Amino acid sequence: MTKEQQVDKIIQNHVLYSMGLGIVPIPIVDIVGVTATQLDMLSQIGRIYGKPFSDIAGKSFIASVTGTSVARIGASFIKAIPGIGSLIGGVSMSLMSGASTYALGQVCKRFFEDGIDLEDIDENLAKNIYEEELEKGKQVASDLKQQAEKEKNAPPAAAPAPAKEEEDIYTQLLKLGELKEKGVITDEEFQKMKKALVDKF
Repeated sequence: MTKEQQVDKIIQNHVLYSMGLGIVPIPIVDIVGVTATQLDMLSQIGRIYGKPFSDIAGKSFIASVTGTSVARIGASFIKAIPGIGSLIGGVSMSLMSGASTYALGQVCKRFFEDGIDLEDIDENLAKNIYEEELEKGKQVASDLKQQAEKEKNAPPAAAPAPAKEEEDIYTQLLKLGELKEKGVITDEEFQKMKKALVDKF
């Protein structure tokens, strides 16, 4: 597997993680989880390219490139509305989270390929690339969602579906555990996200 293929796989995996966390029916906690997932993605991409990484630099990079996304925050707060709010907000937040993660991954990949460290990235250029990739990311997230739904609704012949779901939740729970150990999320946030994942499955 080439370096580029490894990075593409990392980005795709984290887009899926972000989409899963975006569904968490708890306002703000979903954003915290997605941001933590994006930090982990940047760290893994950095290791592939041999680039130094710190949570402080990562958080600064994410904040400067994505800005205050009204769409993401709005989708999160919609979840506070009983019933339909959780459904609409979850779907919207899930796709937006996946798209944002995809775009951030592509920005990071492009600069690292040019040998530029995270702290030295041109902020304005990064924002422009992010906006371009965000549109692609929406399609990527939508395609991954459709693919997941097809696999979920596959005929009985594809019997391993339940095992796949168990594997997915197990992977996500491990991921949440890692984020808690790193101190990215609190124990309370971990418990809420864990309950949301278990309830979902």
